[in-house]
Amino acid sequence: MLKKERQAYIIQQINIHNKVLSSDLCVQLNVSEDTVRRDLQELSEEGKLMKVHGGALSKSFHFTIQNNNIYSLPQKQIIAHKAVQLIRDGMFVLLSGGTTIRELIKALPPDLNATFITVSIPTALELLNHPSSEVIFLGNKLLKNAQMAVGADVVQRLGEIRADLCFLGTNSIDAQAGITDLDWEVIEVKRAMIRAAHKTVSLAISEKLNSVQRLQVCPTTAIDMLITELSPEDALLQCFREKGLQVV
Repeated sequence: MLKKERQAYIIQQINIHNKVLSSDLCVQLNVSEDTVRRDLQELSEEGKLMKVHGGALSKSFHFTIQNNNIYSLPQKQIIAHKAVQLIRDGMFVLLSGGTTIRELIKALPPDLNATFITVSIPTALELLNHPSSEVIFLGNKLLKNAQMAVGADVVQRLGEIRADLCFLGTNSIDAQAGITDLDWEVIEVKRAMIRAAHKTVSLAISEKLNSVQRLQVCPTTAIDMLITELSPEDALLQCFREKGLQVV
């Protein structure tokens, strides 16, 4: 595979999943660690990603980046407008992090009076712009790469909450493997969020469907609803409907 093709693949994966591991890229591209390291360094110098220890992050995932740099923004806005229809006055709503979650917040009606609880710094900052709703930030140790609070205290505090809804920004989702991710500390928090909510809604652009990361957040049956930009009748969603998920 030519360098241009390798780097295009890396950018595609990081845009879809927000983060890539160098070790995974070595296997997927069938190249050495030195080759991947050089590719990531070049792409970082070109401003196309954020190189971190062991891999790279999408620049659009960082809250200082403007909307015109967000991958698949129109699709995420469709998802956001579908998700907003589920929120009612008086609800307690858990929100994870991610660019789709931020689009959901931007789509909230100005007069909505709900309470939003989050562990994500970018999510909390976006919620500050909403005029009518309450914002609760559960802080503790901050995981810099994910820009969110993690750790035992956060998990314990989530265990004391009984939320109406949990909107989960999703890295990868597969009908058989469930929701998967890469960071163990993030996974522990997301599991606690799922347990703390009466209903959990996975938000995912269609490119994340049928993809699998190394660590499982939860089986497919642990979530109640899947929202994508696709029509609910799309054939790509059939396997999720068969698992009993409500598809929107």
